[in-house]
Amino acid sequence: MSSIIQLLPDHVANQIAAGEVVQRPASVVKELLENAVDADATDIKLIVKDAGKSLIQVIDNGKGMNVTDARLCFERHATSKIRKAEDLFELHTKGFRGEALASIAAIAHVELKTKQEQEELGTQIIIEGSKLVSQDVAVTPKGTSFSVKNLFFNIPARRNFLKSEIIEFRHIIDEFQRVALAHPKIHFAFYHNGNEVCVLPASNLRQRIVALFAGKTNEKLVPASEETDILKVEGFVGKPEFAKKNRGEQFFFVNDRYIKSGYLHHAIMNAYEGLLREGTQPSYFLYLTVPTNTIDINIHPTKTEVKFDDEQALYAILRATVKHSLGQFNVAPILDFDRDANLDTPYHYKNAEASYPTIQVDGNFNPFSEEGSKPKKDSSKIYSQRKQESASWESLYVGLKDDTDSLIEIGGMHFEYDEEKATLFDDEEAEKDIKKTYQIQKKYIVNPIKSGMIIVDQQRAHQRILYEQFLTNMTVEHAACQQLLFPLHLYFSKNEIHLITELQLSLTNTGFQFEPNQDDHIVITGLPSNVTDAQVNLIFEQLLGDLHDGIPSSSFSQNDTIAKSMAKSLCVKSGVSLTEKEQENIVDGLFACKEPNVSPFQKPTFITMSVEDLDKKFAL
Repeated sequence: MSSIIQLLPDHVANQIAAGEVVQRPASVVKELLENAVDADATDIKLIVKDAGKSLIQVIDNGKGMNVTDARLCFERHATSKIRKAEDLFELHTKGFRGEALASIAAIAHVELKTKQEQEELGTQIIIEGSKLVSQDVAVTPKGTSFSVKNLFFNIPARRNFLKSEIIEFRHIIDEFQRVALAHPKIHFAFYHNGNEVCVLPASNLRQRIVALFAGKTNEKLVPASEETDILKVEGFVGKPEFAKKNRGEQFFFVNDRYIKSGYLHHAIMNAYEGLLREGTQPSYFLYLTVPTNTIDINIHPTKTEVKFDDEQALYAILRATVKHSLGQFNVAPILDFDRDANLDTPYHYKNAEASYPTIQVDGNFNPFSEEGSKPKKDSSKIYSQRKQESASWESLYVGLKDDTDSLIEIGGMHFEYDEEKATLFDDEEAEKDIKKTYQIQKKYIVNPIKSGMIIVDQQRAHQRILYEQFLTNMTVEHAACQQLLFPLHLYFSKNEIHLITELQLSLTNTGFQFEPNQDDHIVITGLPSNVTDAQVNLIFEQLLGDLHDGIPSSSFSQNDTIAKSMAKSLCVKSGVSLTEKEQENIVDGLFACKEPNVSPFQKPTFITMSVEDLDKKFAL
């Protein structure tokens, strides 16, 4: 009987490994940039075409490789970083498994040019799908140049699963930012489709953060630093007033390696407790240095998840460091129990002279006289004046009949009634005086109907109303716009500016008018008619947060996403007190919608309760 277990060929094994290492073009960018950093490069250039689908090229001025190393680097588990298993706990470099280049070469056309400083000529190697096509001598500068073309050319299923060019390009930007933030002393340049995306000269950490995220990032940052035997913390945290809806500006680096850690993130959020608006996230750029033998980074293929020996101690130190930093720079409130604020003298009264009140005394005042000291008036004039006043109001009752038939006596008191209006709600005018809507707990609107009542969720109902309004405006490309006397300047990172520029047409159809004429901010000259100046920043923050995973490819999906995001930002929130007129407008507007039953996020907007349902509640 033949064996059913067989060894896989190398090219098949490499393709399987590539499924873990290379998930998208951004994965290739990460591996090649980290290899350039490990080669002690001081100048790294990234060139990308078609969001990495056609070309990813990384050029560095590092140490380079000789002929033997250039050939061996494409073999599986061939690495210069470790020699034995114990070296896994003394890692000081990025890559160490020796799988990246072999996996990339298995699913793309790869061209390698490399030369060491002491050599006169370099080496050029071309590999297609793990097959060596050529190996020649080449004239090339010191360092290494990796060109990866036609990614996933031999795995069409994987290529079809790639997202749109906009989404893939955003993932590349994310990986580029993580490597550039971890190494501020290295010069980076990034080009896409022949256009310069950003050039980052060698600088310090603060300058690198500002260069990447632009805008007013510098004034948002608060330095944080602490050094203990088990942990050294350096970096910056954002001021609470600049907190955003999304988590785009949150970075942890451990030993110059970007990581993700929900546990450490919770420590940061704990330090900000009581300082953040609800639903907002702080910015932080924190660099942790720990002994290499107390961390395990070999637990995830992308090495973004790590394991610490003593997580609780790191949690406590990190939380205390951030809290101390916020308090040290007067960001967090400070309580002084030794000072009574009620005894403080207001600033504008500090040097002012006291003013003494003036006292007026009437020397002729006699409390025993009837008139006192008041001047006597002519009694005849007073009597005639009172007579005229009484005549004026008595004339209003001239012609009225004295009819006591409509008076009834209850408990010794007389009440007047009208038999024609004695029945409740029979008169149309009386019905108009009845309150039609009621608000419960500042969250629900109750409206009586013939069969019972309806209970409307004010937030979801308003979301549905605004959603259909914005979607209609974007569909017909006609929205009311109010021009601003003083334009608004909103600052964003380059990545966010790129996103907003892609959505400019759709946002213009909602009523916005702006020009992204700068690298770090946009100038808004017009707003939708139902948007105020104070809401603009909130709208764009919410929109950028909702588009964190990328912009939909179709125009309808883009419009739908924008309409949902703006409806979420501008709707009446739960907990807001509404006037009777506002309640009626929401109810009427909801049932004028095409789909009043659900919100834009497919949640019910109202429920109905019939009289029969109420009777059952009271049944014994």
